Amino acid sequence: MVKVYFTVDVEIWCGWEDLDARFPDAFRRYIYGPTPSGQFGLPMTLKALSDYGLKGVFFVESLFASKFGVAPLAEIVDLISSSGQEIQLHAHPEWADEAVKPILPQHHEKTPLLRMYSAADQLLLISHARDLLFHGGARELTAFRSGSFGMNLDTIGAAAVANFQYDLSYNAALVSLNDLPVPRRKTLQPFRLGSVIEYPMTVYKDALGRLRHLQLGASSFEEMESVLWHAHEHGWSSVVMLSHNFELMNQAKSRPDATVHSRLLRLCKMLDRHRDCFETASFIPEPADVPQMEAAIPVTPFLATGRRYVEQLWRHTYR
Repeated sequence: MVKVYFTVDVEIWCGWEDLDARFPDAFRRYIYGPTPSGQFGLPMTLKALSDYGLKGVFFVESLFASKFGVAPLAEIVDLISSSGQEIQLHAHPEWADEAVKPILPQHHEKTPLLRMYSAADQLLLISHARDLLFHGGARELTAFRSGSFGMNLDTIGAAAVANFQYDLSYNAALVSLNDLPVPRRKTLQPFRLGSVIEYPMTVYKDALGRLRHLQLGASSFEEMESVLWHAHEHGWSSVVMLSHNFELMNQAKSRPDATVHSRLLRLCKMLDRHRDCFETASFIPEPADVPQMEAAIPVTPFLATGRRYVEQLWRHTYR
């Protein structure tokens, strides 16, 4: 049985100019995604999981609340928790210099990745983000993911000091060789680093040999299906998938992205149909300690990659 962690990074973006004026509309579009066909932001993802009785893990970015207060963060927390889904912590440190009350008094530059900060500053940022999410109504936090997967070993150490048992910041498709948590080896299955268990983002090679991570908005359904069956056939303990609260909408956040919405529904149907092979999982209650195991990077077939290119062309033409 492969445990599938369907993770959703919940974020709000409105550019860095005229933030106060732009934030209310950005919050509405990114979180709720109103369209003539319904709300295709966070509510549609929550509905799809609920309709099929599946679990998701929602990594909520909370540092934006250091600029705009806890009320909008609490609204997000309530939306997710009232749907019975799990909330964990996500932090984009580029919000730090926007904080009304400085988080890092000596730091005034926009710095987007946690690994660009010292170990001490990473701990301050993660701890502050955790406290904001608690103030927003989160009840239990055991897992952390850094914004843009911008981690290094200091990130995992800081997460441990901040009382997180799990980290999901490692993405072999994005991390530099210098920042690999296991030197000289790209690892796909969970492993322990000190008191923290690292759950790597699942990656695969497409038919052109390009290393990609398993993301709803960036992989065809056929690629996702291929990786999931590879994991099952090779005895993997887990697969970590990625989505975002805004991936079911077009780039302008003005209408649904029918292609990605269809992918989500097909994925839910597959996971529901094959519950004997796949179990959607969460980090509360805590999963059992997983022994480190080797896993080869899967390669998806040509037709699965070709389907993604066709879909991308369609999406770019009619976005």
